[in-house]
Amino acid sequence: MRLPLRDMEELRGGSEDVEVIYDAESARIEAWLDEHTDFANDYFIRKASRSLVDSWLLAHSISQPPGIGPSVLSGNGGVVTTLVAATGTIAASTVTVVHSSSSGDVSSQQPQSNSSRNTTGSSGATTPVRKISAQEFEKGGLVKPMVTTTLDGTPTFLSPPTPVGSRISLVDRKSREELQSLDERELLFELAKDICDELDPRVLTLKILQHVGVLVSADRASLFTVQGKKGCCNRFLVSCLFDVSSQSTLEDMEKKEEIRIPWGSGIVGYVAESGVTVNIPDAYQDDRFNQEVDAKTGYKTRSLLCMAIKDKRGDCLGVAQVINKRNGLAFTRRDEVVFQNYLQFCAIGLGNAQLYQQSQLENKRNQVLLDLARMIFEEQSTIEHMVYRILTHTLSLMQCQRAQVLLVHEASKGTFSRVFDLDCNDLVDSDAESRRSPFEGRFPINVGISGFVATMGETVNISNVYEDSRFDPSVDDSSEFCHKNILCMPIKNSDGRIIGVIQLINKFDGLPFSTSDENFLEAFAIFCGMGIHNTRMYEKAITAMAKQRVTLEVLSYHATAPLEEAVCLSDAMIPSAQHFRLHAFDFDDEAMTDEDTYKACLRMFLDLDLVKRFNIEYDVLCRWLLSVKKNYRKVLYHNWRHSFNVSQMMFAVLTTTKLWQVLGDIECLGLLIACLSHDLDHRGTNNSFQIKASSALAQLYSTSTMERHHFDQALMILNSQGNQILSHLSSDEYSRVIRVVEDAIIATDLAVYFKNRGAFMELVENESYDWTRDDHRDLLRGMLMTACDLAAITKPWDVERRIAELVASEFFEQGDLEKQTLNIVPIDMMNREKKDQLPAMQVAFIDSICAPVYEVFAKLSPKLSPLLEGLQTNRHNWIQIISQGSENGQSH
Repeated sequence: MRLPLRDMEELRGGSEDVEVIYDAESARIEAWLDEHTDFANDYFIRKASRSLVDSWLLAHSISQPPGIGPSVLSGNGGVVTTLVAATGTIAASTVTVVHSSSSGDVSSQQPQSNSSRNTTGSSGATTPVRKISAQEFEKGGLVKPMVTTTLDGTPTFLSPPTPVGSRISLVDRKSREELQSLDERELLFELAKDICDELDPRVLTLKILQHVGVLVSADRASLFTVQGKKGCCNRFLVSCLFDVSSQSTLEDMEKKEEIRIPWGSGIVGYVAESGVTVNIPDAYQDDRFNQEVDAKTGYKTRSLLCMAIKDKRGDCLGVAQVINKRNGLAFTRRDEVVFQNYLQFCAIGLGNAQLYQQSQLENKRNQVLLDLARMIFEEQSTIEHMVYRILTHTLSLMQCQRAQVLLVHEASKGTFSRVFDLDCNDLVDSDAESRRSPFEGRFPINVGISGFVATMGETVNISNVYEDSRFDPSVDDSSEFCHKNILCMPIKNSDGRIIGVIQLINKFDGLPFSTSDENFLEAFAIFCGMGIHNTRMYEKAITAMAKQRVTLEVLSYHATAPLEEAVCLSDAMIPSAQHFRLHAFDFDDEAMTDEDTYKACLRMFLDLDLVKRFNIEYDVLCRWLLSVKKNYRKVLYHNWRHSFNVSQMMFAVLTTTKLWQVLGDIECLGLLIACLSHDLDHRGTNNSFQIKASSALAQLYSTSTMERHHFDQALMILNSQGNQILSHLSSDEYSRVIRVVEDAIIATDLAVYFKNRGAFMELVENESYDWTRDDHRDLLRGMLMTACDLAAITKPWDVERRIAELVASEFFEQGDLEKQTLNIVPIDMMNREKKDQLPAMQVAFIDSICAPVYEVFAKLSPKLSPLLEGLQTNRHNWIQIISQGSENGQSH
C-alpha cells in the first residue's frame, strides 16, 4: 500500500505494508533540514506550539512496542482505559471499564447494583461502592505516584497511556503424550505458541510451569515473581504458583499459601540476585536449601533446577524452579539448555502479562479516583459530613486501624481548630449508617508529628513511631490503644495553602505503610482539600444568604409605606383625569401636592381599567404607590416628581394615540409600573460615576448599572408584604408583566436607546413595522420609555427651563463629587465652572439625542406632533439666549 507523505509520528508503528512516499518537494525540504540542523533547532524553538512540545515529550518518554500506538487497544481481554493529560489541564479522552474473564476482573469485585444499597436516611458515608483496597496494588507493582504533574507543574491524576498488546484466540492445547512425541524444536514452538497470547498472569504462570515439567521431565515446578523496584532495599520474591504438577488446576493453586522469599535468601533468592543458574542433584546437601518448606508441604525435594527469567534489558522478572527429575536422576546440562531456551519465550509472555496486569490496576486506580470524586462532590452540606465521608472511605481503602483529619487553625500554623477521628470498629457499629458526622477529639493526638506536617507541609511515613523523636509516647498511656506506624500528609486548598492534616494509624497485618499507600493518600488529600474548601465556601454562602434574607426583611419593613397611610389614601375621592389634565402633553405638576400626585396615579390605573382587569386590590395598590414614592431619594431631579411626570406622559401618549389597544392590557400595566419605578433609589449620579468610583453597584451590575438597580428595587417592592399588586395574575401573566417592566426600565439607559434607535427608525421610515410581532413591540416600548423620560424638553418654555436648571444642578453636584473624591476633571456638562455654556449644551442635547426620537414618533402618529413642535420651540429659545450672550460679548 502506498500513502502520500504524512506526519511521521502518525505513521510510526504502523503495519509493515505501509510505505511512506515523499513527493519531490517534501523530500528536498527534509534533506535541507537534515543538513542545516542549527536552523531546524532554532525554528522548532521559536515556532513549536506548547501542545506540539508536549506531544513530542510524551512520544519520546514512553517506550512502545512496534505497531502499538498510544491509543485504546482492544482484544479478548477487553478495552484498556486510556487517559491523556493535556497541557496545563486535566482531560480524559476515554474512560472505559475493562471487562475480562480473568481472575483480575474488576467488575467481579463490584456489588450487584448501586440501587440495591439502602440510601434512605443514610449518611452516604458507607464503604465505597467498589470495595478496592490499596493492598491490591502491591502485588502488581503499581508504585508510581497517583498524583503527577504536567509539564507546567499542574497537578494531574492522569497517567500516560500504557500500551498493551492485543490478545490472540487461545489455541487448542495438546496432551502431555502428544507434546512428548514432538522433537525439541517442534515442542518449543508448540509451547511458545500456547503462552504467547495469554495475558492473565495466573493462567500464564500455570501454563509455563506445566510446560517446563514436560520439557525437562520434572515432577513439580514453581515460579516466583520479583516485587519492588530495582535497587530498592525491600525487594522480595513471591510465589505466583507453587508446586505445580501436570494435573494441577488454578482452583488447587488458590488453596495454597503464598510464600515470600527475601531478596538473596535461599536458592531462589540467590538465583534472582545473581542471575546464575543453579542445578543441584541433592537439595539437602546444599546449605542454601530451606528444608522448612518440605516440612510444611510433606513433599520430599531431591534434585532441583532453578533459573532466572530475564527481560531484554537483563533485569530479573522472576525465578522458575523445577523439582525432582522423573527418572530419579539429576537434571542434565541438556535440561538446562532446553530450560533456558524456553524461558526466553516465557520472559516475553510474562512481561506482556505484567503490562496487562498493570493496565487492569490502572483501571482500578481510575475507578478509585472516580469514587473519590463522586464521594467528595456528591454532597457538601457541612464540614462534619464531608470529613465523615472522607474518613469512612479512607479506612475502607487504606485498611488501617484509625484515621484522623485535623483542621489547621487559620490564625496560627501548627495548631488545630478541630480534630475528627474514626476507628475501624466504628464502621460496624449499629449507628454507622445513620451517622452524618465523625467523632471529635475522642482520641489524644500526637502534636509532634501532625504539627510538623501542618507546619512544614511534608509527608511523614513512620514504620515504628517509638523510634521517632517527634512521637510523644504519653498519648498511649491513657488508653489501651498503641501506636505502631503512622502515615501523615498535609491537606491543601486550591491556592496551595495548608488547611489540614490527614493521618492514618496502624496498618493492618502489622505492615508498614507502603509507597502505594502514600500515592493513594496523596490523591485523597487533594480531593479532601477541594471538598473541605468547597464546603467551607458553601457554608459561608449559606450564612451570607441568611444574612441577606434578614437584611431584606428589615429593609422591606422600612421601605414599605405604613398601612395607615394606605388606608387613608384608599378612602380618598379620586378626581377625574380631566381635572388633573392627565391627557395633556403640556402637563405641569408644579402646583400639585404629593397627595395630588398619588391620586393622579390611581386615576391612571383606573382609567386604563388595570385595577379591574387584573383584580388588583385597591388598598394594596395604594400602599404599593406610597411605597414606591418612599423609595425615591430627595435628589434634585431624579426623584418622585420626575417619575410621576414620566408616568403622566406615558398615560397621555397611550390614550391620545390609542396605542393601549395595540399593546394590550399586560404591556400597558408593565409600562405604567416601569414609569413609576424607573429611577427608584437614584443617587443623583449616573452610570459613568458608579464605574469611575468602583461602587458596589458597579461591581454588582456590569452594564446599565443604575437601571438594573432600579429594576431590582422595583421587584423588591412588588414582592414585599402588603405591596403585591400582581398577586392575582396567573404565572404566565406575571412573567410577561415582569419582563415588560425589566425591558422598559433598562431602555431608559441612553446606551440602550442608541443601540435600538436605528432599527426603530428604519421600521417607521419604511413603514415595515408589524405590531403583532413581539420584537417590533419591544422596540416600540423601549422608544416610548425614552420619549417619556426626556419629555421635559418638549414642555412649555417656562417649564422646560426650570427643569433644565434642576438637571444641571444635579449634574454639577456629581461634578463636584468627581473633583473631591475621584480627583478628576468632570466633563463640561457636569463642570460647575462651565455653567454659562448651559444653553449651548442644551442645543447639542436636543440635536443629538432628543430630536430623532420625537421626529420618528411624529411620523408614526401625527397626534404626537405637539411633542416635536414643543422641542423645536425650546431649541429656538435656547439659540436666542446664545445669540443674546454673543451680542453682549459674554463667553459661552
